[in-house]
Amino acid sequence: NVFCLTAAKKAPAGKDAAAKPAPKEAPPQEAPAAPSTEAPPEDQSPTAEEPTGVFLKKPDSVSVENGKDTVIVAKLNGKELPAKPAVKWAVGAWGGTGSRHMHWHPWPGPQVYTVELHITKVVLGDRGDYRIEVKAKDFCDSCAFNIDVESPRQDSAGQSLESFKRSRQGETLTSSPPWCPRPVLPTFRQVVEEEKKKKKDDDDLGIPPEIWELLKGAKKSEYERIAFQYGITDLRGMLKRLKKAKVEVKKSAAFTKKLDPAYQVDKGNKIKLVVEISNPDLPLKWFKNGQEIKPSSKYVFENVGKKRILTINKCTLADDAAYEVVVKDEKCFTELFVKEPPVLIVTPLEDQQVFVGDRVEMAVEVSEEGAQVMWLKDGVELTREDSFKARYRLKKDGKRHILIYTEVAMEDKGHYKVMTNGDQCEAELIVEEKQLEVLQDIADLTVKASEQAVFKCEVSDEKVTGKWYKNGVEVRPSKRITISHTGRIHKLVIDDVRPEDEGDYTFVPDGYALSLSAKLNFLGTSENSVVVVAGNKLRLDVSITGEPRPVATWMKEDEVFTGTEGRVRIEQRGDISSFVIESAERGDEGRYTIKVTNPAGEDVASILLKVVDVPDPPEAVRVTSVGEDWAVLVWEPPKYDGGRPVTGYLLERKKKGSQRWMKLNFEVFTETTYESTNMIEGILYEMRVFAVNAIGVSQPSMNTKPFMPIAPTSEPQHLTVEDVTDTTATLKWRPPEKIGAGGIDGYLIEYCVEGSDEWIPANTEPVERCGFTVKNLPTGAKITFRVVGVNIAGRSQPATLAQPVTIREIVEQPKIRLPRHLRQTYVRKVGEHLNLVIPFQVRRAAGWGGGPTHPPEKAGPPENVMVKEVWGTNALVEWQPPRDDGNSEITGYLVQKADKKTMEWFTVYERNRHTSCTVSDLIMGNEYYFRVYSENICGLSDLPGVSKNTARIVKTGMTLKLPEYKEHDFRTPPKFLTPLFDRVVVAGYAAALNCAVRGHPKPKVVWMKNKMEIREDPKFLMTNHQGVLTLNIRRPWGRPWPSASWKSEVSLGAGGTGPWDPSAWCQGPESAIPSPSGSPSWCPPFSSHTEQLGVGQTSCAFSCPWDFAHAIPSPASGFRPTHIPQSILDGEAAHQVPQRRLTFT
Repeated sequence: NVFCLTAAKKAPAGKDAAAKPAPKEAPPQEAPAAPSTEAPPEDQSPTAEEPTGVFLKKPDSVSVENGKDTVIVAKLNGKELPAKPAVKWAVGAWGGTGSRHMHWHPWPGPQVYTVELHITKVVLGDRGDYRIEVKAKDFCDSCAFNIDVESPRQDSAGQSLESFKRSRQGETLTSSPPWCPRPVLPTFRQVVEEEKKKKKDDDDLGIPPEIWELLKGAKKSEYERIAFQYGITDLRGMLKRLKKAKVEVKKSAAFTKKLDPAYQVDKGNKIKLVVEISNPDLPLKWFKNGQEIKPSSKYVFENVGKKRILTINKCTLADDAAYEVVVKDEKCFTELFVKEPPVLIVTPLEDQQVFVGDRVEMAVEVSEEGAQVMWLKDGVELTREDSFKARYRLKKDGKRHILIYTEVAMEDKGHYKVMTNGDQCEAELIVEEKQLEVLQDIADLTVKASEQAVFKCEVSDEKVTGKWYKNGVEVRPSKRITISHTGRIHKLVIDDVRPEDEGDYTFVPDGYALSLSAKLNFLGTSENSVVVVAGNKLRLDVSITGEPRPVATWMKEDEVFTGTEGRVRIEQRGDISSFVIESAERGDEGRYTIKVTNPAGEDVASILLKVVDVPDPPEAVRVTSVGEDWAVLVWEPPKYDGGRPVTGYLLERKKKGSQRWMKLNFEVFTETTYESTNMIEGILYEMRVFAVNAIGVSQPSMNTKPFMPIAPTSEPQHLTVEDVTDTTATLKWRPPEKIGAGGIDGYLIEYCVEGSDEWIPANTEPVERCGFTVKNLPTGAKITFRVVGVNIAGRSQPATLAQPVTIREIVEQPKIRLPRHLRQTYVRKVGEHLNLVIPFQVRRAAGWGGGPTHPPEKAGPPENVMVKEVWGTNALVEWQPPRDDGNSEITGYLVQKADKKTMEWFTVYERNRHTSCTVSDLIMGNEYYFRVYSENICGLSDLPGVSKNTARIVKTGMTLKLPEYKEHDFRTPPKFLTPLFDRVVVAGYAAALNCAVRGHPKPKVVWMKNKMEIREDPKFLMTNHQGVLTLNIRRPWGRPWPSASWKSEVSLGAGGTGPWDPSAWCQGPESAIPSPSGSPSWCPPFSSHTEQLGVGQTSCAFSCPWDFAHAIPSPASGFRPTHIPQSILDGEAAHQVPQRRLTFT
C-alpha cells in the first residue's frame, strides 16, 4: 500500500489540472479529486458547501473494490483557523497512517485548504474507520469516516474481473489447496441489502421514524396517548421495540468522572467537589454562578493525579449556588444546597393593645444569629420590598428580629406570625382609634390679590394641638402668616395673598390619624386658574342669581357634565352650583366652563384647572465606571416632572440579594451624575434613584445592573534577571501581593534603552506565567525592564529593575546532566560492545554529546522528613533534598499537613526554597502528619516524602471548675396580702372591691357571689394588675337580705300576730350562718335586745354584733324563713348602718 497525503490552498481554475490525473477505473464517489483543482467564483463564499465548524467539506465514507485506488478529500476553512493547520490522518481510534509531508501553495483570496488522502491498491486490511485531525495552535477539530472494501465485480459472462488475491512479493493471499473452497467475503452491496431487510423486519409495525423519536423522548405515562393519537394498534410490539432501543451515551473526551448532579452540606461545614480529567495537563477552571472562583482560604484547589478537587470551607447560605467546571470546550455542572440547622424561637411574640399613631415594636428572639425569619400578617408575608411603601420596618439585632411601626394605623391590626425553618409563634395586635370629632371642617377659598385668606376648623377637644401644611410642607408663622389656637378653634390667616400662596392646605391634629384639607385658589387679573395636587379633592362653588332661577351647565371643552354621583359630579345647593372632583388625576387637567341661562339671558364663566403630581422615576440609570471602593452613577431626568420643576434626586444602594436599601443622600442631589464611595471590593451592588419636586418623591427607578467595585492589582514582586545572552534577557518575578477581586489576566513586559524615555512593549498579549524571555535586543546596550499586571480594571503600577542590564554573552562552565538510567551498575562480558550516551549542557542551551537527547524528568521525593520540634501551636519540619533531582535544579518544595483523625491534606507552603519550614496556627489537641513534594522544571514529584513522626499539639493552661449551681425554685403558693373588706355604697353608684394576692406562677382568680362564680356578666368588670385584684360593680342596688346558706325557723303565731323573738332567728346550727367577712364562722345569738312583738305593736328595733343584713338570706337564694312577714322579705326594712340597728314594720 502506498499512502500519499497532499494539502494545498485553493488554486485558480486550470492550474495544475493537467498534473493531477484521475484514478483509473474508480467509481464516481471514490474520486472527488477533480473539484479540488477548481477555484470557486469570486462572488461565491467557500462556506456554501455545508460548513460544519472548520470543515467546509467533510471526508465521505466510500466503498472501494479490492485492488483499486481511492482518494479521500476534505476542505478546511482557513478563516476559522488561527494559524496554518497541521493535519493528521489516523486509522481506528489511535493508529496513525505513518509519516506524511504537507505541501502548501500560496493562493491570494479566501483561505480554503484542500487535503487529500491517496490509497493505492486497496486490500481487505484497509477496511475500517478513519479519522482526520486538524490542529492550529490551541484549536483542534476532527472528523471520522469509513472505508469499506468490496469483492471484485464480475462481467456479463459471470467471470471474475479479478481473483481474491493480492500480490505481495509474488505470493498469493491464501495457501488453500485448489479443491478446498475459499471463503468469499460478502460484498458491500450484500451487506447493505441484509441491513435493509433486517431493518424492514424490525419496522413491520409500520411506524414512521419520527414517531419512534417522539416515543423515545416521551414519558412512559404518555405512550398510550401517543399510540392512540397516531393510530398504533400493536401496543405490545411498540413497547418491545422501545425496550430494545439503546440510548447512546456521549462519552466525554475531557472528563473521565464528572460532578454529581447535586450536593448538600450543612451550614458551617465544608464540602469537596471532585472531578477526574483525562489529561492532567489540561487547564481547568471553576465557576460559581458564572463567576470564576479564585483560590483563597475559603476556596482551596487540590490536584491529586488526574483528580481536581475544590474544597469549600465553612459553607454559608451565600455558597448555595450553581457550580461548573470548564476544561477546554467541555463543561460539567452541579448544584450545591446549603442546609440550615433548625432555628428555634426562644422568646415568642406578645399580644399588644395600642392606639392609632403609637409606636409599636413586635420582637422575637431566635436561637441562632443571622437566621432567616419570615413575618406574616393575617397569612400574608411582610417583605422588605413592601416595607418601603408601607409604614412598617423590619430590623435585625443579633438574635432579635423586630417589626417596627413608627405610627401604627387601624389597618395594621391583626394576627402576626413569625416562622423559621423549625418553629413558629403568633400574637395579636389590637389597634384602637383615638376619637376626635370635627365640629367644623376647613372650606376651600378663592381670593384675589392683596386680600386676606382665613382657614378655620373646630375640633371637639380643646387641648388638641396640630400643624398646618401647604402641599405637604409645614407652614411656619411669618409677617404675613398667622397661626392661632383658641379653645377648640384652629386658624391659619394669610394676609396680602400672593400667587405663590396658592395650593392645598392641610391641618393635622397631633396624635390622631386625621387630616383636614382645603384649597386656596388665587384669582388673577388676566385669567382664572386653579392648581390641584393629584389625588386631592377639588370643589368649585359658583353663586348664581337671576329671576327666574337660571339653569347651570358645566362643561370641559366640548364635554358636558350632568352626573350627580361618582368621582366627577355636580352638586346644586340653593343659589350655589358646585363642580366636585374626587381624587384628581392628570386627565382632569383642562379648561372648565359654567353656563347659566334663563329666559332673560345667559352668562358664562370659565376657569383653567391644572393638576400637579410627583414626577415620574428617572430613566436610563446606569453605572459608567467603578474603582476599588467607588462607582459613578449616571441617569436621565424623568420625562414628566409632575407639573412642577424637579428640585433634585435621592439615591439608594444595596448589596445584590439583600433587601435592605441604604440611603446615599439625605439632602436632594441636583446633578445627574453621582459618585458612590465606601463600597466593598468584590461585592455585587445595585443602585436606584428617586426624583423630587415640590409635590413629593417619585417612585424608584429601575435598579441598575449588578456591578462590582474592582481595582488593578499591586505591582509584581521580586523582579529579577535570570539569564542574559547577546540578544535575549530572561526575567522572573512573583505575583503581586494584592490581586483583589478582579483577579489577574497576565503580565506585560516593557523595556527602555539607556538614553531614551520610550518604553517599548516586549509582548502584545499578557503572559500568565511569572517569567518571560525578551528577544531581539541590541547587543551591548544597557536596558531597563519593567513588568505590570493586567486585569479587567486596567494596568497595575510597574515593577522596575533597580539597575539596567547589559545585553552580552555570559560564559559559564559546562555541566553534565547524568540521566537516571545511567545511575546504575552495568555488567558486561569481556569483548562485548558498550555504548554510553552522556548529555552535557552549556549555558542552558543543551548540547548532547554522542547522540539522541533526553529531556529533564520529575525529581524524586524528599528524604528523611521529620518533625524536629513542637512548641505552642507551631511545629518545625525538616527534610533532605531528593537523591534524584530529575536532571534539573530543584526550584522548591510543596509542604502539606493532615490531621491524624481525618487525614485530609491541606497545603501549607508552595515553592518553599529551604529544606525546613515552621508550620503555625495548628489546633491544640490535634496530632498532625506532614508530607513534602519536590519541584523542578518538570513539576512536582510523583511521590511525597511523609514525616515518620507526628506533631502533637498539647493543650496547656489551668482548668476552670465551675461551682455547682442549684436552680432556685421560685414557685410560691397563692396568698392574700390584702383581704377583702366590707364596703357600704349608695345604691345606683358604681362600687369596687379590692384585694391583693401573691403567687408564682400567676394564680387563677375566681370571683364568687353567693358561692356562685361570676362569669360573663356585663354588670361586673374584673381586672388583675400586677397582683392587685379589682371587681367593679356597675350601679349596685341593695336588698336587705344578704347571701347566706343557712336555715332557720321563726314562729310569729296564728295569723302572723304572735310574739316574735329575734334571738331565735339567729339561733340554730352554727355552720349555717356565714360571717360578713366570708370566712367560715357562726353568728352569736341576740342576747342584749330581745323584744316581743305583740298584738297591735307596729315596729321594733334590735341590734347585733354585725349587720343584720348579713344574717338574713336574700330572696334570690331561694330560702325564706317561716313566719316572717312578707314585708320584711320584700325589702321594706330600713338598714341603719351607723347604729347597726334594723327596724322592721
